[in-house]
Amino acid sequence: MCGIFGITGTTEPLGAILAGLESLEYRGYDSAGVAFFDAGSGELRVVRVAELTHSVEKLRSMVADAPAITGAVIGHTRWATHGAPTERNAHPHVDCTGNVAIVHNGIIENHRELAEALLANGHVLASDTDTEVIAHLVEAELAGGQGLREAVRRSMAILRGDFALAIVALVEPDAIVVARRTSPIVIGRTENSGLVASDIAALVGATRELYLLGDDEIAEIRPGSVEACDLAGNPVELRRLEVTWSVADAKKDGYDDFMSKEIHEQPHAIAQTLLGRITGDGETEIEELTIPPAKLASYRRVLFLGCGSSYHAALVGRQSVETWGKIHADADISSEFRYRLSVVGPETLVVAVSQSGETVDSLHAIREARRRGAGVITVSNVVDSVMARESDGVCYTHAGPEIGVASTKCHTAQLALLQVLALHIARARGTIDEAEARVVADGLESAAALVGQAVARAATYMDVARRFATVDDVYFLGRRSGLPIAMEGALKLKELAYVRAEAYPAGEMKHGPISLIKPGVVVLVVATRTGLWEKVMANVEEMRARGATIVAIADDGDDETAGLVDAVLAIPSTLELLTPIVAAVPNQCFAYAIARARGNDVDRPRNLAKVVTVE
Repeated sequence: MCGIFGITGTTEPLGAILAGLESLEYRGYDSAGVAFFDAGSGELRVVRVAELTHSVEKLRSMVADAPAITGAVIGHTRWATHGAPTERNAHPHVDCTGNVAIVHNGIIENHRELAEALLANGHVLASDTDTEVIAHLVEAELAGGQGLREAVRRSMAILRGDFALAIVALVEPDAIVVARRTSPIVIGRTENSGLVASDIAALVGATRELYLLGDDEIAEIRPGSVEACDLAGNPVELRRLEVTWSVADAKKDGYDDFMSKEIHEQPHAIAQTLLGRITGDGETEIEELTIPPAKLASYRRVLFLGCGSSYHAALVGRQSVETWGKIHADADISSEFRYRLSVVGPETLVVAVSQSGETVDSLHAIREARRRGAGVITVSNVVDSVMARESDGVCYTHAGPEIGVASTKCHTAQLALLQVLALHIARARGTIDEAEARVVADGLESAAALVGQAVARAATYMDVARRFATVDDVYFLGRRSGLPIAMEGALKLKELAYVRAEAYPAGEMKHGPISLIKPGVVVLVVATRTGLWEKVMANVEEMRARGATIVAIADDGDDETAGLVDAVLAIPSTLELLTPIVAAVPNQCFAYAIARARGNDVDRPRNLAKVVTVE
């Protein structure tokens, strides 16, 4: 969840570090810091700041007059786990001698017992974090005569948890040693420099020669060179990464913020994701999937897994697989699945949905599923991600980099791709006839254009939303395909506007939650024209009778629905199972407008980070 950046072998390392940290702020921004070697004194210096949402900006001002620098520099942007977001808990952390500095992403699960042993041996801990113990472990190994890479390797062997580390030490000032277990680390190299980051986005502007460090591997990065080994000390060859987008793709391009830019990029993201994957006669091709149709047809159950917006996409995928594939399908939250005694085995196909492909809950969930013998497919926006490499097959969205913390274009690209996958499974099973397959294919081929029409109405959606900018209680209701839309809408409003927003199946309100409905409460209902429209509108009447203000996501030209509610967010009509792709747009605009009206930073919502790499 935190951002790591390091560089060695450049004449202006501090500028590179700050630029890298700025590109990583979406991974965590409640504090930031850098560690570098003072060329004059030869000492290791650390500068840290806690500024909640603009830490890197404050850090830049604090190091403006920094002395000349020699050797390697490491930096960090933090999303607080252990210890409050204060300066003393900000990274980098140092050892007792002040000669070792570390930045860290993830959680050290056995840090308390390690800290007790370190304290008993005379070490002094200066923070509330789990990270600091690593610096002291490395300190002890260096004192025993080990080199920096060997000291990190030995220290890593006794750590439990999921983590990525970058460490510098005065004894080898031009080296950065990195290590990882689950949490990602990307390494870059040029002829004269070496770089490291927790995300590709921080490196593509500096080099296209990128490598991914594997689980339980340690790498030593020096100017122009990289050497790596495994936990046993055996040399390893790093995997080269191919990057298909440029640094320009991660810029705002004149928009006020990344979220509004990424809302407007959704038609392109969907079109790119669907390109070449479906034909007008309903044939599908997912080249990177690699699981043959006969194998797909052999599964008797499909289980979708995800977290947050990816879980809502999973719910949509489940409905489509059930409907077209005529197979038992479920959807579960990744963090819950891992600890349930779910009946999963060789008969089950698990489809894990993760934008980054590094969501730690989903990664551990697919590891557990594979341990039980299930087949695993990962749906990810990141090529060669950790989850992709640990799956039997993979389906890539092609949304490009998404910087805004609240997912927009990656979510709609997931929705589109999951429909292709559902159709692909149905064709493999022979459970969908040619006529219906062509109808679905036609619907998918029009999806990008329909989303484009919805995006063109963003200003209209936002005008409606601003009418409710001061409301503190909003309920989102839907039935069948409308329920995941409602759940995603509620999540967006909570994430961005900090409004109490709850989503329910519309028919479930009368079983308890209706007691909370009173004048002043807003209910946003998904009221598109499905076979359940009359039942949905009966539920709406129950809310209206108790004084609620009703906002409806409804089909274009549906005057009857418009006459029964207080405000309408109209969307182009499409097949029911494809409606979530189009309806995502008014949900996003509704939350965006209310958040902006309340003065919130939509790219940096409080307490959140883009990529969740801790449990």
